[in-house]
Amino acid sequence: MAKFTREGLVKAYGHYQELREQASTTGDWSIWGNQFTEDARYVEHAYGEFQGRDAIVKWICEVMAPFPQMTFPNDWIVYDPDEGRVVFQAQNRLEHPSDPNGGPFQFPSWTLLHYAGDLQWSYEEDMYNPKEGADAISGWIKAGGVFQSKELVKMVTS
Repeated sequence: MAKFTREGLVKAYGHYQELREQASTTGDWSIWGNQFTEDARYVEHAYGEFQGRDAIVKWICEVMAPFPQMTFPNDWIVYDPDEGRVVFQAQNRLEHPSDPNGGPFQFPSWTLLHYAGDLQWSYEEDMYNPKEGADAISGWIKAGGVFQSKELVKMVTS
């Protein structure tokens, strides 16, 4: 018997996306981070592993602070109600900072989510090529993109 219904996963993932959009719009990533369970685990291959909601919120607020304008349009999504999982590929996108007709700077990532019920997630794992991410961010900066963190600019352009 399935852990969750497909409709339940679709609703929960829709909520995940709404919170991500609110966080990106407001720059307050705690909005997004607070949807994880108290004991959630987050695996981010470039940054490490985070255990518990508080650690996830602290990390996501710090890592996203320099570029709250990043968006994450989906390329595809798969729902697995039997295991309570959602897998998707999204683009980590920064719009062209100076040319409205210029293409965005972006790189793909795959994400695995484990649903815990009640619109909360107990696990997230993000997979991507860090070099593609650095190249996209570096290209955006060279095109005139400006972050709020000089340390990040140094790290990406070095």
